Amino acid sequence: SKRKRRARSREGLDPRRRGWGGYMEAAMDLMRRMPPGSTETALNALLSLLPDHSLDLLSQVDLPLQVCMDKENNKEYILCEYNRDADSYRSPWSNIYEPPLEDGTVPSEEMRNLEVEANEVFSVYRDQYYEGGISSVYIWEDEDESFIACFLIKKDGQGKRGYMQIGSWDAIHVIQVGPEEEGAAHYCLNSTVMLSLTTDNKQSGTFNLSGSIRRQMSMTLAVADGHLVNMGKMIEEMEGKLRNSLDQVSASSHFFLSSVIFFYLKRRRIALSAGLFWENQGNGLHS
Repeated sequence: SKRKRRARSREGLDPRRRGWGGYMEAAMDLMRRMPPGSTETALNALLSLLPDHSLDLLSQVDLPLQVCMDKENNKEYILCEYNRDADSYRSPWSNIYEPPLEDGTVPSEEMRNLEVEANEVFSVYRDQYYEGGISSVYIWEDEDESFIACFLIKKDGQGKRGYMQIGSWDAIHVIQVGPEEEGAAHYCLNSTVMLSLTTDNKQSGTFNLSGSIRRQMSMTLAVADGHLVNMGKMIEEMEGKLRNSLDQVSASSHFFLSSVIFFYLKRRRIALSAGLFWENQGNGLHS
């Protein structure tokens, strides 16, 4: 299926290794530099320009997460390519597609039981680490007795802390779990985080910081404690690394902006001093 192809294609993240050629390499280079808010517009433009590479583009580019309401359970869930079939999306709470879809793909009973448990546990994790937000987990079978799990978190904020006016954090974790062999299994995790922060007030002025980061991790772990425990530990470790990376990027951006502002103010002081100097000299000449 489309979701299986997408999850497996994430293993080759470097366009040069996949033999894409110059056009796809340039397209991915462009998408890496697009702010999350402009990703969908840029992706649609690239799909029009490169129709022969549509599958590659859709499999490699992550879009900001959208949210829908499960009317039966009165709970919100996240929309993405991993719970989509045609134009409908499956709720992890009810296992029902909205809009209704008669032949929509659903996980097996074993995978569905694991999915329900994962959603309950991940909700606790989200509350403890994010103090709110929305999370969803989707699990489905892959080939050779393996399966794929997608863990999603979306957290929006408006004017709750400091000078921030609008902020969003979208985290996408896709784990491919290999078949169990001698009490162990191989886990391949691909994670993407999209961050956006905006301020607009008299104290801080107008400022927008947005971007995305992607990382990969592979481990072979014993399954004595269960797959959910192993996947949870990997996601927790990965999110710690992503936060540290984003902190470094933010600090670098802050240093760069501070340097630019300092340079601008310094030049302005020099210009003002020069203006006063020449004004004084002119006054002296005419005295």
